[in-house]
Parts: sequence; structure tokens; C-alpha cells
Amino acid sequence: MYDTILVPTDGSTVAETAVEHAIDVADTYDADVHALYVIDVSAIDVSIGGEQVQRIKDGQFDEMPELEQRATEALAAVTDRADERGLAVTETIATGRPHREITEYATENDADLIVMGSAGRSGVRRALLGSVAERTLRTATIPVLVVDARED
Repeated sequence: MYDTILVPTDGSTVAETAVEHAIDVADTYDADVHALYVIDVSAIDVSIGGEQVQRIKDGQFDEMPELEQRATEALAAVTDRADERGLAVTETIATGRPHREITEYATENDADLIVMGSAGRSGVRRALLGSVAERTLRTATIPVLVVDARED
């Protein structure tokens, strides 16, 4: 049923919960796991300048090495959890609008399922801040499992 599972991550607690679900599903179906970290260039401080933003888009993080470090650590956390189950992970760092990058990556890599976290925002907070999970749900052409990590 599932051969390739995509788990977008940002290293947050919410994402870690989604990773656990993704690993469980991958283990159950003997599926490949793809971990994706998207650097949202629209959220980068505009004071760094257009040329530096373009370099980041091109994967050159010399101006902002903390971006690459954050991404690398988040992806490594997915790989570490998968290793515990004997699963290999394909790690990718992308730049752009997160929901677009997630759906494009899923299409380009023939993913069968996207497993991602949701911060559980509602009402005004969601309207003002937007929701990557919600936008991904609207644009994806494959099933999306949204894991809610709110505490009861």
C-alpha cells in the first residue's frame, strides 16, 4: 500500500511526533522514508539582501550557517529514529514555500503518503499565521496524515 513515505520536519516537538508515526507506518509496510526540511525563504529577514537569499535558495548557506545546522539536525533526528528500526532515510533540504516544496517533492519522488505534524492552531491564530499542514492538505494529490501534537 505504501512504498514511499515523506515526512517533512522542522525539528519541533510536533514534527517529532509525526516522525514517530511515519516510522511506524514505514516499518509496517516496509516502505522507504524520505525526510524533508524546507527553509522558508519568505520568512528570512529581508535585511540580509536579495543576493544572500538567492544563495540560500541555491543551497549555499555560508552567509547563514545556522540554517544548514538546524536543517541537518532535524533530518538527523529522523534518520536516528529510523535506524532504530533498521530503516534507511533519504534526507533532503529544500528552499521555498513549505507546502509547495512538500507537494512537489512528494510528486517528484513518487511518495504514497505524507506524514506531518500540525501545531493545532485554530481560529484567529490560524487565520493570521497560516498552516503548512492545511495548505499541504489542500494541494497534495496523495494521502496526508496530519499528526496533532497538542497536549490534552
